Amino acid sequence: METDLSQYDQFVGTRPVAPQHTFDVAALSAWLSAHLEGFRGPLQVEMFKGGQSNPTYKLVTPTQSYVMRAKPGPVAKLLPSAHAIEREFAVMRGLYGTDVPVPRMYVLCEDESVIGRAFYVMEYMQGRVLWDQSLPGMTPAERGAIYDEMNRVIAALHTVPYAERGLANFGKPGNYFERQISRWSKQYQASITTPIPEMDRLMEWLPAHMPASARDDSHVCIVHGDYRLDNLMFHPNEARVIAVLDWELSTLGHPLADFSYHCMSWNIPANLFRGIGGLDLASLGIPSEDEYIRRYCERTRITTPEALRADWNFYMAYNMFRIAAILQGIAKRAESGTASSDQAKASGAGARPMAELAWSFAQRG
Repeated sequence: METDLSQYDQFVGTRPVAPQHTFDVAALSAWLSAHLEGFRGPLQVEMFKGGQSNPTYKLVTPTQSYVMRAKPGPVAKLLPSAHAIEREFAVMRGLYGTDVPVPRMYVLCEDESVIGRAFYVMEYMQGRVLWDQSLPGMTPAERGAIYDEMNRVIAALHTVPYAERGLANFGKPGNYFERQISRWSKQYQASITTPIPEMDRLMEWLPAHMPASARDDSHVCIVHGDYRLDNLMFHPNEARVIAVLDWELSTLGHPLADFSYHCMSWNIPANLFRGIGGLDLASLGIPSEDEYIRRYCERTRITTPEALRADWNFYMAYNMFRIAAILQGIAKRAESGTASSDQAKASGAGARPMAELAWSFAQRG
């Protein structure tokens, strides 16, 4: 059965560059002519429709297309540590050629005088970005293959010998959960539009209920920070990931934080933030959460399914808290007019129900 790709067009297609994300195209073309081998104008610029944070552009020339990721424009008021495109460039350059598929990195420009913001240019790849976690239009076998490939790639990421790839200093190696809870608490507090009581409760509960597995720093790895289906690009016809995208939140961290974040879909209702909770997974061909956890544990040997399950409520509460903070940041950018996606306002509205769901897991914990 051939997959119907029409439902994904709005997320992988391009549109004219929005006014708040425009820049001097001639200045960019001149810089690329001097710094990117093989670049030849004239240059046309389009903007990809998906994405909430760093605007992503398609650069089109008569002989080749490229992708450019940039920080938001000069009008944007950036939150601390947000929009770290330099880190995206560094981690993808380091991972290129490993079992973790990433685009080839070409050039990084940190000189904001060129187009008014830092940016990098990478390989343009053609494939499928699958937005709906239930994978409509696919057969059960196709869905199962997609989910197993997602599992394979995150396991590969968590077992990459990152120091050998020049990434030994990509982040602080210990106390990951403490630092992340502090970070997202501050990000939330800097982004409040309407206060969410559950976020205040979670900011107190999470540091006080951290399990031993979360304090164990023996398996430090590269964590993606936002590993999910729609941040992967699949081969046009095969259940094979050709690129892991959107590395803005990546760092050295705890593999179980990254993996449990990825597993949130099973615990979120299908009508809220890419959830598959409540769906008939067996008939769809999507593995159960237990099956998915077991396969990851077999591939990485970082922990056992039983040990991971024992602390699962903490991990779910933590990750949903983190997502709520991210969604609140999107809500703030939508309010100020700097969000890079037309879907930003709707996404931002998910902060409160996500925080409420997080608190429900905390209460179980």
